[in-house]
Formats: sequence, C-alpha cells, structure tokens
Amino acid sequence: MLQGPGENAGVLDLGDGLAVAFKVESHNHPSAVEPFQGAATGVGGILRDVIAMGARPVALLNGLRFGEPGWKIDRAVAGIGHYGNCVGVPTVGGDTTFDEAYSENCLVNAMCVGLLPVERLMSAKATGEGNLLVLFGATTGRDGIGGASVLASAELSDTDADKRPTVQIGDPFLGKKLIEVSVELTERGLVASLQDCGAAGLASSLSEMASEVGVEVHLDRVPRREEVMEPWEIMISESQERMVAVVRPGFLEAVQAVCDRWELHHAVIGKVTDGGVLRCLWHGEEVGAIPARFLTDDCPRYVITGTPRTPQPLAPTPNLPGDTAATLLALLASPNLCSRGPLFEQYDHIVGSRTVRRPGLDGAILRLRPDTKGLALSLDGTGRTGRLDPFYGGASAIFEAARNVACAGGEPIGFTDGLNFGNPEKGEIAWELQQSIEGLAQAAEALEVPIVSGNVSLYNESNGRALHPTPYVGCVGIVADVRHVPGKWHAGDALFLAGAPGLRFDGSEAQALWGTLSGQPAPLDLTAEAALIHFLWRSAPTLSLAHDAAEGGLGVALAEAALWSGPGCHVDVPLDTLALFGEGGGQAVLAIAPDAVAGLESAAAAAGVPLHRIGTVGGDGVLGVPLTAVRAAWETPL
Repeated sequence: MLQGPGENAGVLDLGDGLAVAFKVESHNHPSAVEPFQGAATGVGGILRDVIAMGARPVALLNGLRFGEPGWKIDRAVAGIGHYGNCVGVPTVGGDTTFDEAYSENCLVNAMCVGLLPVERLMSAKATGEGNLLVLFGATTGRDGIGGASVLASAELSDTDADKRPTVQIGDPFLGKKLIEVSVELTERGLVASLQDCGAAGLASSLSEMASEVGVEVHLDRVPRREEVMEPWEIMISESQERMVAVVRPGFLEAVQAVCDRWELHHAVIGKVTDGGVLRCLWHGEEVGAIPARFLTDDCPRYVITGTPRTPQPLAPTPNLPGDTAATLLALLASPNLCSRGPLFEQYDHIVGSRTVRRPGLDGAILRLRPDTKGLALSLDGTGRTGRLDPFYGGASAIFEAARNVACAGGEPIGFTDGLNFGNPEKGEIAWELQQSIEGLAQAAEALEVPIVSGNVSLYNESNGRALHPTPYVGCVGIVADVRHVPGKWHAGDALFLAGAPGLRFDGSEAQALWGTLSGQPAPLDLTAEAALIHFLWRSAPTLSLAHDAAEGGLGVALAEAALWSGPGCHVDVPLDTLALFGEGGGQAVLAIAPDAVAGLESAAAAAGVPLHRIGTVGGDGVLGVPLTAVRAAWETPL
C-alpha cells in the first residue's frame, strides 16, 4: 500500500514500477434532484480524485439503486454514458438494483481506477512556504453553491425541485482537457501537489491542502463566469472541472504554458504560508481566517449511540409460482435479474484498448500494456440483507466483490468502499452504520486485503424514511496473465459447484418477488468465504468458466452462464427450491475440461473448499427449460 485513507484515492503498488489508484464516491442527492447532471458530475468528480494522485484514469464502474425502472435511471445512465464516453475513459462494470426503498432517494456511486508510475505519486497536502496556488480548469459560477450543505447533509423532501440550482453542471470535454493537463503537469514534475475542487469547493480543497502548513487565498483573483459574486459564494461554489496545484515559482511559466496550450483558464490565487491558517482575502482585505486543522483533523467529533434492532424470527418460505421452470423464468424476467445490456451498452467499454473482458458476467479485466498482466475490477453492493442484518450486509459486500474479481482470474489486492446510510443521529441508523463497518472490517481481515479508500454518504432519507443500509465495495485484483482467464464454457465440460454455504430465502430475490422483506440471512463463515475466494483465483487459469452464484441462487447462475456462453447444461441436482434459488454465502459455478478435473478436485481438497460435480455442459436448455425461453425471459425490457 503506497497510500491509504486520507488522500483523494488509495494507491497500491503493482510491481515493476507501476501503481494503481482507485476510489468509489457517491453523488446521491444531486442525482435524486436532477439525475442526468447528478450522475454525470459524479463521474467527473471521481475522475478528478484519481488524477489528483498523479494517475491517468483507465476505467470507470458504477453502482445504481433506484426505486423502479423509468425515467430517473434512464437519465442517470445517460449522464454516466455522456460524461464517460466524452472524456474517453471506459465504463467496464457495475451493479444496478431496483427496490422501493430507493424510490425517492436513489443511489449513484461511481468508482474510478487509474494507473501511474510509483515515483509519480502525488499528495493533496501543500508544501513549501512561498509556493504558489494555481487554480486551473473551468471558471467559477454559482452552480453547485450549497451542494454539500443543502443536498449531501440534509434529508430530501417533496420540495426537492427547489434544490435544482444546487446541482452542478458538468462539461466532459473540459474534463478531458483537465485530465491531459494534470497528467502532463505531474509527468514533467511541474507541480508539488494537486487537489480536486469537489464538495464545498475551494473551502474544502484549501483546508485539506493547508492543514499542515497554511495558505493565503485572494478570492478576487479566481476566474469567474459571473462577475458579481460574493467572497463566500466563490469559496463554496462547487463548479465542476477545477483543480488546484501547488507550484514552485520557478515553474509557474511552464505550468501556464501547458494550460494555455489546452485552452484552460488559470490564475495564481494565493500562496503557501506557515502557521497552519487558511486566510481569505478580497481585494487585499481579510474576509476570513481559521486554523485549517479546525476544518480537517481537529473538526468536531460526534459520538453516536446505536440502538440495536431485535433480530427477527426466520421468515416463512415465499409463495413461489409453481415448478422450477416457472420460478426460474420469473426470476430472470424480474427487474433485478434481467439483462443489463440496455444500460451498459450506452457506455463505451473498450476505449483505451485495454479492455480484455467486457461487462456482462462477474468482474471486468483490463490489460496492463505492454505486459500480459492485468487488473480485474468489480463494484458490488448489498441492501435488503443489510436491512435484516447490517453486519452481514457489510461482510457480504466485501466477499461478493472479491468473488467477482476471483471468478475473472484476479487475486484481490485492495478494496474501496462507499457507505450509503440514513440519518446517523437516529439510534437505529447509527447502529446500522457501526455494524456494517464491523462487517466490512472483519471480512477484509479474513481475506488479508486492505480497504484503502472510500466515501460515506449519510442522510439518505426522504420524508423521514431511510433507505436500506447500502455499502458498496469496489475490488481491484491482479491477473497474472490475461491470456489465461475463465471465459465461456464449452460442450463436454464438467460442471462443479464450489462452496457449501448456508442458504435461506430471507433477504433474497425470491422473497422480494413473492414475499415480504423479513427474517435473517444465513450466518457467514468468514474463514470458508476467504478460502473459496483464494481457491477461485488460484484455479482460474485452468477453468473454462467461473461464475459467482449470488442473486437468484444457483438456478439463476446456471442460466446466466449458459446465456453468456451459448450451450446449455445437463445438471444432476435435487430440484429443491432452496438449493436452486436460496441465497447466502459464497458459492460458484465452475466449468472445466474433463482432462483437468482431477487437478481441480485436488486443489479444492488442499484448500478445504467443498466441491461437488453437478453435471455436464451441453444441450439447449437449463434445468429443463429451453434456452430460447430462458433468453426471452432474461431479455425482458427494463
């Protein structure tokens, strides 16, 4: 780990002088008020967090939670596609879930991954008394004023439309220029530090930069698109596509030349001082001064007292629609399990020529050119199960993200988390937050993989009602050789089920369709979960296919694997509804050539992972249902 929590993004050493920077961040309330710009500027913001570390962005992922299909998610997806496509960074994965709990307060979490040479790692902390503060990028206006205070730190209500002026407006083409300028400035060593202007604008950015030294800023020197602005408006404006750099005086002319060549506005707005004070001037007159640490490390701390919920009794079995075929087709046609093609096909997922594995099944894979090593990436979240048991919700988010990376052939090396919760001033919400964090921590410790960055989004409530506690977890993994990763199964392959977790319908997709959210998820065995993930990535080079069995259980996983691959499968498993459609801890469907079966079984035994042969690849059906019917159900329009 080269950089952990505390900077704009976490950074891990990949070896051979290369590092990866990554982070997930939310833009929930702006997206609830204005979905297109809220989601688009969420992408822009996370891109700037990664370039502030000295990295070039190479991939985007997103986690979306909405009440139902419709215009809100359509506009959010359009905003994500617009920004990512225009800026030229591929969107390679994500997670989309519909639940009535998110109907008024949607979630839009964006994750960015970037690459950089180890020696180019940047910091947002200002250094060097007398060094200059250079603001470059877009001009500053009133768009976004109050974004952090009016939106992010307040519950939503029926008057949301009145908050539209606080939603920022994005310009992805300007964002692209900002990326290129920032990368060039860091490559040439022209800046001592770099900071994104995000939530709370210059107020937040400068306080973070000044916390260990001090800065003096002349607000009248900030390039503005609206001349008549008050100093406080300039200070907290969240206008997009802006960066602040600390520049040594001798390099100022070179920095200005780079900005001029890319036609970016720029200005020297202040300097680094000593004493740790953030001092604001307006035409030479001091209009504000405060020790910067009061806004960062020494800011008020709140002690929140959690109120645990009484565990619910186990829920009754949902009233499933009939036989196995009817249940499978209904699940595949449901909004949470049907094809996500109509969403991710709006994203460019191959720009940059690194994408080895595109969206559609488990983790994405990027090649680390010119080497044959790669990165496996995923972003996954939990919700309903977290409502029933927030510890389970946090832990299972870690394990599912790691399984998706392992199924793509990646060894998990780092996590980033986005924690989306209600009002923590309420005892039950505080308890949910505490328990989810503990679940995240224990799962990461079981895997011996660090959480290096993240974001917390609170007050996700509308009219006093909180959404499900929803931790999103992004995972990055190393792929030893992108030429040898699981792909599609082939006729004649042997089929196995790895893992044997406890299964229940409580919190499952089946319960969401045919019951009422209630009960308790099956307990997690943290040691068994970690063993399965290690077994998956170590065995991946020998497998034809590996697919995590998660939402919808084993039956849906088999159908998804067949739709991804082409041929159907013949399975010999009990047609027990809980075994086929129950959900719980980790299990994965594996396909392997017959001559490699003995090696796989030996590896599973050595790892202590249950491995059961369940059938053979071939035919034109799944669980007795013709593939034509399976595909028709799965392609039900959102």
